[in-house]
Amino acid sequence: MKRVLLTLLLSALAAAGSASPARYTVVTVDTSEDQLQLFWGDAAGKPFRGFAPLNAWLAQQGRELVFATNAGMYHPDFSPVGLLVIEGREVSPLNLGKARGNFFLKPNGVFLVGPDGPQVVASSEYPALARGVRIATQSGPLLLRHGRIHPAFKKDSRSRHIRNGVGVVGNKAIFVISDDPVTFHEFALFMRDELGCRDALYLDGSISSLYDKEQGRQDLRGLLGPMIAITAPLGAQVIR
Repeated sequence: MKRVLLTLLLSALAAAGSASPARYTVVTVDTSEDQLQLFWGDAAGKPFRGFAPLNAWLAQQGRELVFATNAGMYHPDFSPVGLLVIEGREVSPLNLGKARGNFFLKPNGVFLVGPDGPQVVASSEYPALARGVRIATQSGPLLLRHGRIHPAFKKDSRSRHIRNGVGVVGNKAIFVISDDPVTFHEFALFMRDELGCRDALYLDGSISSLYDKEQGRQDLRGLLGPMIAITAPLGAQVIR
């Protein structure tokens, strides 16, 4: 099997006010070679809620997870808060509403894979791009938009959490999870200055989790809603 992804453990100096460097795990997926998939529930509409149930469901089809991470926020019944498109089918509609919470901190955004490859766009821009989209998930806030950090992020913020997000560079979707608590500003700065992303989307905070078959990593920080993944036939060798 060809190389499907590359996982790196990186360190970057945090913004002023942090006592030590923050560590991040970065997974880079070349979407011109490997297919990202979105998962939420089974054929009966029962939410998977985590990597282990999803893997058990995949095994019935002769497949397994190679990489996976949480891919958006959800309601108490685990239904997506915003847009979710799975293999061209809209499971949940775009949410342009106003409310409290990170999801609604405008501009929020959409990560999608369509005819032009992976993109991170502002939610308001999505309808013009919806034609031909294979997968899409909405979350918020945007970490980066055209290279600019979200205007609500404060350099001196004391709000530190484990966080994960996704950015885009060319055909590559770059998934990042902090292994140490970081601020929004530090997280966005890392994705822009260390990884070269100009557009990036926050996926979630305290529940942020990563599955990596090769590294034997399966985070269990909480129940999950939508998940984005790469799968392979059961027992296939992953070459990196």
